[in-house]
Amino acid sequence: MRHSWSIRLAVVLLPLAALAAWHNSFHGAFVLDDIPTIVANPSIRRLGDLGAVLSPPKMGQPVSGRPLVNLTLALNYAVSGTEVWSYHALNLVIHVLAGLTLFGLVRRTLMFPSCRSLLAGEHSGRAQGRGSSPMPTELSGVEPDPQSDATSLALAIALLWTLHPLQTGAVTYVVQRAESLMGLLYLLTLYCFIRGICAERADAGGPLAGRDSIDFGAGNRSPASWHWFLLSVLACLLGMATKEVMVSAPLVVLLYDRTFLVGSFRAAWRQRRQVYIGLAGTWLLLAWLVASADNRGGTAGFGTPVTVWNYALTQAGAIIHYLRLALWPHPLVFDYGTAVVHSLAEVWWQTIVVLASLGVTIWALVKKPRCGFLGAWFFLILAPSSSVVPVATQTIAEHRIYLPLAAVIVAGVVGLHGLLRSCRSTLIRSPTFTLTLTIVFALALPLGWLTERRNEVYRNEFTLWTDIVASLPQSSRAHNNLAWVLQQQGKSGEANAHFARAVKLEPGYVSAHYNWGVALLDQGRAAEAIVQLESAVQLAPDYAAAQLNLGNALMQVQRTAEAVACYDKALRIEPDADVHYNLGIALAGLARRDEAAVHLQAALQMNPDLPEAHYQLARIAEMDGRLAEAERGYTETLRLAANHVSAHRRLGLLLARSERLAPAAEQFRAVIRLLPGDADAHANLGNVYLLQGEAREAIAQYEEALRLRPDDPRTRENLQLARESP
Repeated sequence: MRHSWSIRLAVVLLPLAALAAWHNSFHGAFVLDDIPTIVANPSIRRLGDLGAVLSPPKMGQPVSGRPLVNLTLALNYAVSGTEVWSYHALNLVIHVLAGLTLFGLVRRTLMFPSCRSLLAGEHSGRAQGRGSSPMPTELSGVEPDPQSDATSLALAIALLWTLHPLQTGAVTYVVQRAESLMGLLYLLTLYCFIRGICAERADAGGPLAGRDSIDFGAGNRSPASWHWFLLSVLACLLGMATKEVMVSAPLVVLLYDRTFLVGSFRAAWRQRRQVYIGLAGTWLLLAWLVASADNRGGTAGFGTPVTVWNYALTQAGAIIHYLRLALWPHPLVFDYGTAVVHSLAEVWWQTIVVLASLGVTIWALVKKPRCGFLGAWFFLILAPSSSVVPVATQTIAEHRIYLPLAAVIVAGVVGLHGLLRSCRSTLIRSPTFTLTLTIVFALALPLGWLTERRNEVYRNEFTLWTDIVASLPQSSRAHNNLAWVLQQQGKSGEANAHFARAVKLEPGYVSAHYNWGVALLDQGRAAEAIVQLESAVQLAPDYAAAQLNLGNALMQVQRTAEAVACYDKALRIEPDADVHYNLGIALAGLARRDEAAVHLQAALQMNPDLPEAHYQLARIAEMDGRLAEAERGYTETLRLAANHVSAHRRLGLLLARSERLAPAAEQFRAVIRLLPGDADAHANLGNVYLLQGEAREAIAQYEEALRLRPDDPRTRENLQLARESP
């Protein structure tokens, strides 16, 4: 049959087309949320520890409350560590599987008698009046094949959906696997349900048509249909463990059954109540995961700083924006920041359009169920993230349209086919079905090319944030993140310009003030860094890192007492080894050695492998006359940091004082090896040689010391002693 080759074509064409569009994504860098979710996520390090893997961090990362996503990242980590290729490869595999599932779902839906009229119009089964002549087929002399037509139309829809550049947000951005994996499981839930229905139809030995469907009781249901229904429930359960958007899947399945199969909710419930009970039972897992995620670290839910009203207004504009990008995908923006709409006047016409669309969808669900189903698909899937539940970290995000885009494309392709069919007799002489497919496949080529071009933006953080600044110049977050990347590249002037732009656009942007302060500190501009870091702590007094770095900046300008106060605040907010260490150094600078020792010891209790803490404790011990303790401290410092010059120097002096001249000489030679131009090291080594009676070696070291520092009278005296030595 003709449809069999179409199915084979789809199975081959969809993956090849996706690979062609995404071939350049495999080396794209980890960006933004990829860093805390993958690079700094300890729960994915050991795949064998399933308890840790299935308990992802709850700090607001995209894996919070989503154990299945974390598990897939752990699989990637087991394969390639933090090398990006395997993460991108799995993302593409998930997307291709979703495209193939969409193909199967649309194909089987179009094959139901209730949808036959959507296929090639001339053989769509229209009723003919008495005495009328038969309607001609689409291709004169060719027997119509609805299955082949359904397969071809489904392939066209799946191809457009798979190649659309809007999908890059969910496929190329690694951590948004949460969206694409949820989309795959959402589609599988409905597809497996449809296969269960088809198994029922096969057992009944006849077609399954709309309101005339056979009433199957639980006792009549075949093992094959039960297997498919159980797979549907399993896919739904896994989807609930992937992303909260899955919440609408049981409702969409019920709506599908009512729309395309049995004609009423009552009949759907009567015939398949066990299936719906199983699907609804998956909500229990979702409820538990949402409750245990603590509002995703305070980044989502009703406890965020973003109000329900402001978020809802923002989503009115966002939904219209998504629809525009579905039709004209430019410019695409990776990150829209956290901006919200504060007044209805800003989005009045978008709000009217969205509300009108909702109204039309509700009307269509009653009067034109197939159209209503597409509208419901769009709004129900978007509702969890694009309605009234605030997502404070990203108020607009293109990856949210990943699955709703399918409804837009189905409506567009089927609508185009209907339009061409209605115009064929007067305007168009080509076969309608062939013309529809020609137009659709012609659109697929530029979409795939745009996707391939879009993937280049994800090559590294610089290209990504540069693109965002160009597309969204009013985004303070984009300027801030681009500035940070530029600072890491050593382009301080450009970085400072973007930091300045970020704080001008949003004076209350804590991260911009903090990052700029840290950058200025790295540039050696401590006084300017203090201004920005003080702004950060004024805006966020409980920001421990800002208090710590403000203390560091104050130390650089010798305002040690103020630095101590900052370190104290940082410790009260979040005890940390580095803060204890820095506070210890500051207290030692104020000659408060006992207090300094307490904090240095606390730092070592939290992190025993801090060589500088061991060194500073040894210095305090040496100043207090506890020479044996000091010697142990210097030795431990060198065990952890073999090239620690100061530890070599201090240990050499201690050993020399206790007349252990040979090991003292080793320490001074180590200093010279690390710092050949250190005059003190050469002079001290000369002293050790002189005490050992090795006058020639002592003379050589003294002469080198004087070459490096000619005006050192003590070294001249020692050189004279060495020359006079027998």
